[in-house]
Amino acid sequence: MTDKITKDATEWKELLTPEQYDICINKGTESPFSGKYCDSKEKGIYKCFCCGESLFSSNTKFDSGSGWPSFWDPISEEKIEYISDTSLGMVRTEVNCNKCGAHLGHVFDDGPKPSNQRYCINSISLSLQKEE
Repeated sequence: MTDKITKDATEWKELLTPEQYDICINKGTESPFSGKYCDSKEKGIYKCFCCGESLFSSNTKFDSGSGWPSFWDPISEEKIEYISDTSLGMVRTEVNCNKCGAHLGHVFDDGPKPSNQRYCINSISLSLQKEE
């Protein structure tokens, strides 16, 4: 199990830009097709921007056409926290970093095989550790 990281609002505001704070802490979303990883084909590990936890591999990244980086599986289910989200008049599953609680995006069951999952993630919530 991952050791949890807890920070209060002041600590997060010191570490993040206003946009990062809005998305990662206030559960906002970036505009579709605006994120730096939306069309990225670079190989590596996508980590939580807030705490550095390894979350997704580029090997599971695919072009969903949604406007956000999409993955069909996390590195480990234990890395992700799943929360029911009934905002916007619909039922969705929010995904957060299990280590620090940062909002990543949502997961849907319309992805490719083998998982049939689409983890639709905000670029701003991620940092890419490129393969050497």
